[in-house]
Amino acid sequence: MKTLDSLVEKALSRRTFLAGAGAVAATAVAGCSNNGSMTGGGGGGGNTYTDADVLNFALNLEYLEAQFYLYAATGSGLATADTMAPSSYTGKYTEGTVTVGEAAQVPGLTSAQQDILNEIAFEEQTHVQFLRSALGSAAVPMPDIDLSFFGPLAVAATITTAATGDGSFNPFSSFDYFLVGAFIFEDVGVTAYAGAAPLITPAGVTAGLLTAAAGILAVEAYHAGYVRTSLTGRAIAAGSASAYPYLAAANKVEALRATLTVGNSAAPSTEGSVETLLVLPTSTSTPSAIVAADPTHAVGFSRTVNQVHHIVYGSPTVGVAKGGFFPNGTNSIFATTTA
Repeated sequence: MKTLDSLVEKALSRRTFLAGAGAVAATAVAGCSNNGSMTGGGGGGGNTYTDADVLNFALNLEYLEAQFYLYAATGSGLATADTMAPSSYTGKYTEGTVTVGEAAQVPGLTSAQQDILNEIAFEEQTHVQFLRSALGSAAVPMPDIDLSFFGPLAVAATITTAATGDGSFNPFSSFDYFLVGAFIFEDVGVTAYAGAAPLITPAGVTAGLLTAAAGILAVEAYHAGYVRTSLTGRAIAAGSASAYPYLAAANKVEALRATLTVGNSAAPSTEGSVETLLVLPTSTSTPSAIVAADPTHAVGFSRTVNQVHHIVYGSPTVGVAKGGFFPNGTNSIFATTTA
């Protein structure tokens, strides 16, 4: 195999929140996207960015998550109306395509499992629609997305030894594999919203953008909690962590994520990582396995836009602008890692 860099580069009442917050966010973007800019340090290097740029960063992640869950639940992805550039869009980004790899749609689901996949897919699709509506003509189109990257990522995490074909990791092949695939995204989605919150300008906060982002974060946290609880619960039902290998696979994902956000010897990142391993709970003094949080205070972690890009690109190197799940980069001013 090649080096890691060459292998590897998502409340309030959910539907009620999304229906009611759209007007708030749309007003905020309209009022702040042109005159609420600031210079990005930990977020965008030396670039000047706006509240619209912050929302578009979130939109890129929602495109990825929505495609993953929709394919898992239904075998097909977002409608073109939810991925194309708005009719009045004047930005530089173009609409990409989705590479799925092996057959999508998780087989053999119980009716309860199918209902839950449908629920999460609906909410991720609605997040895309909500952000696009709030951004209006400033909404970036969907970038190229490669869901087949799960294979090389699993090799880098030492879950498997085959990137493609027999023995490779396919999150659409069973419910257990799906849970590990969802686990790759969910902690990152929650921490991304927490990490991006400080980038919102004071005008955006006043207009309601922070409240809107907090509501989406809450929905993402529900999803993450479901995935982490399912993995630990199925290990408990199996009798032990060792009897349910998917728990160990998820922890290998966590270990890999940690290495991706601390840099390498050639171009080390200056940022660290935040992970909470999945362990079976034994007492009230044991840190929770179902949340990614500081074990001392039980406060949820956050990740900067740089850390998020290192993970979704599958690369610890500073200055990387594409790879992994986004083979040509995110459609974002923050696309190139700067720390």
